Amino acid sequence: MKKEGRILIVDDDEDILTAGKLLLKRHFSHVSTCNLPEHIPAFIKDQHFDVILLDMNFGPGESSGAQGFYWLKKILTINPQSIIIMITAHGGVDVAVEAMKLGATDFIAKPWQNEKVIATVSTSVLLGRSRSEARELREANQALVQASNQAGQQNIIGHSGVMQQVHSLIDRCAPTDANVLILGENGTGKELAAREIHNRSLRSNRIFMSVDLGAISETLFESELFGHKKGAFTGAGHDRVGRLKAADGGTLFLDEIGNLPLHLQAKLLTVLEQRQVTPLGANEAISFDVRVVSATNLDKAVLKSPEQFRQDLLFRLNTVEINLPPLRERPDDIEAIAQHYIDTYGKKYHKANQSMSAAALPAIKSYAWPGNIRELRHAIERAVILSQSEQLQPGDFQLEAAAEIAPAPVSVKKAEMAVQDKAATESFSSSPQDLPQELNLEVIEKQTIGQALKKYRYNISHTAKALGLTRAALYRRMEKHDL
Repeated sequence: MKKEGRILIVDDDEDILTAGKLLLKRHFSHVSTCNLPEHIPAFIKDQHFDVILLDMNFGPGESSGAQGFYWLKKILTINPQSIIIMITAHGGVDVAVEAMKLGATDFIAKPWQNEKVIATVSTSVLLGRSRSEARELREANQALVQASNQAGQQNIIGHSGVMQQVHSLIDRCAPTDANVLILGENGTGKELAAREIHNRSLRSNRIFMSVDLGAISETLFESELFGHKKGAFTGAGHDRVGRLKAADGGTLFLDEIGNLPLHLQAKLLTVLEQRQVTPLGANEAISFDVRVVSATNLDKAVLKSPEQFRQDLLFRLNTVEINLPPLRERPDDIEAIAQHYIDTYGKKYHKANQSMSAAALPAIKSYAWPGNIRELRHAIERAVILSQSEQLQPGDFQLEAAAEIAPAPVSVKKAEMAVQDKAATESFSSSPQDLPQELNLEVIEKQTIGQALKKYRYNISHTAKALGLTRAALYRRMEKHDL
């Protein structure tokens, strides 16, 4: 059975060309010949060849290899990835070795042995394929890194006093390899801060890998982060590289780290301490090199509770700690952030040159923004879509009454949790006469989720628990209903 492979033989001896073609075409899918080296550029320009067999000497009496060296360099100039096997007369081994120093892959001495020719060409074809695959992987990785970096090009907007402290911390910690823990309510821009740290670091030309631990089930945690071998468990049909190894050399962002159960926290700690990971079903550990940036919406008091979070893991994660303030604590930044999203969505929806009216700015600055920047972004997008003029009016934002209650930090007291659960139960228990007039399921779902978010002050974990949903399912419904 013939192997896939395109071979070009270049020699001015017609007997060599004929013998070589007859031999190789029995083993490879395509064999071409060229008796004039001047035709080489046209050959390799119009076609791809896995291997080129190139004679060292052209012309009668020529034995120095000068012509061979010339065309070897010429081919490599045109295509540096070319796999070239030199054909040399017996006794010209020294010349062939010199050619290999210039970039040739191997050589064949004339008169040749058929088995050796087939073996040499076959090995060279495989070498060429390996080089191509490696090059494609490098290019794919570079494209991924570029896309990752482009996704993080947006800078953190805000120059209020509290944000100047955040910028100062990022400026000082970014160039180091120190692990960073980012604290803040949902929607405050924790991932954006993590990307900015990465983009200013010495790892900025490597990958930024984001992992939402709140969206990964406990059963898939080890497979996702550590990887697995084929057959390690039911459904493992092939090897999988874990996120820790995939981020090797770059930055690993562990979002919602506070949602990780204690027994999985212990496994993560061991891996981070040893800087080695053993994929499921494997016997050998694999080393990795990542910078870890973590984030959570949990209050610092919760993290300091051993019942909620391992303290040894906390010490490893928060070499540097950054607190992102909620939007209600930085009203001076709201105008700049709003204008940024007005410009962004103006371009997206072909409504350029939009701005806020004199009445709109005080309205959005007086609103408490329990969903923080994420909620502001959604409100701006909605306003841009609904606006019928170049100036956005307060009604375009569809904000509720400005007198909103500011979200409270997550508490560790079990008594408070019990009170909240009881209140939620009472809130969603209705007698038949209390049923809403609107019975459209989509409307009821949106209203119910909105009520739950307010009751739990936009704490996603508590809201999802009260509604009987996973965090991922709640996020999907929030996006669906633009909450």
